[in-house]
Amino acid sequence: MHVRSNSRRRRTALLTAAAAAVVAAASVAVVGTANAATTLGPSAAQTGRYFGAAIAAGKLGDSTYTRILTTEFNSVTAENEMKWDATEPSQGNFTYGNGDRILNQGSSMGAKVRGHALLWHAQQPGWAQGMSGTALRNAAINHVTQVATHYRGKIYAWDVVNEAFADGGGGGRRDSNLQRTGNDWIEAAFRAARAADPAAKLCYNDYNTDGVNAKSTGIYNMVRDFKSRGVPIDCVGFQSHLGTGIDSTYQANLQRFADLGVDVQITELDIAQGGNQANIYSTVTRACLAVTRCTGITV
Repeated sequence: MHVRSNSRRRRTALLTAAAAAVVAAASVAVVGTANAATTLGPSAAQTGRYFGAAIAAGKLGDSTYTRILTTEFNSVTAENEMKWDATEPSQGNFTYGNGDRILNQGSSMGAKVRGHALLWHAQQPGWAQGMSGTALRNAAINHVTQVATHYRGKIYAWDVVNEAFADGGGGGRRDSNLQRTGNDWIEAAFRAARAADPAAKLCYNDYNTDGVNAKSTGIYNMVRDFKSRGVPIDCVGFQSHLGTGIDSTYQANLQRFADLGVDVQITELDIAQGGNQANIYSTVTRACLAVTRCTGITV
């Protein structure tokens, strides 16, 4: 997630997703059973997938929010509660209270829990922002190890690294303090995450990758390289912050990543309000259904 969402937007997002349930569930029913479910999570489950929501611990006392959550969704992702600034506010001091609330909410629903995100150039604690070189690399890998170990065996999939590629036509890495520790930092993070939690699926997550373009191709090339060298990567997340249209190569882009031998997941789906909104929700859902290794959608 590359922006923090405020309280009103969080609730609106869940309400919008629930309003899209009929369209998206109908899309699932096209390839589902004759007795297809009528809410998002159960509909997705009929095809072996999940339909999830990013949730905030501070909103779990809102009865409308939690009713929509528990009725419609079978996966949850922490909005901010598992990020670096939240889980290690001072070096070596780990705080998991709100992250555990998200985990417990998901567990109580019988939902999958996606961890977001172990390393990101944004929302780093101040102490990490002031570090560089070997000191930052060691601190980052220790962070991955400690957080993934705390949640070992309880997280379905981790966004191990978030938004490490630059926008624009170059297809290269983002210039960040993490990137400046060495080009192998993403590989090192994935290896550390695998060692800490062998059962979790390990994902790379990014935005503006919704079609075949320079940025998605740069990520594609990294994933292909990782797979060829045995670097542990299991899935790629496509945030899918969409406007009033959708790239014509959306499904083909998901498929080319799946063909590398990784799962693909739509991780932060939101769609601009307008007359075409329901159609785009349906198009995204159908694209996921058409790609065997598309395992789920999160709004």
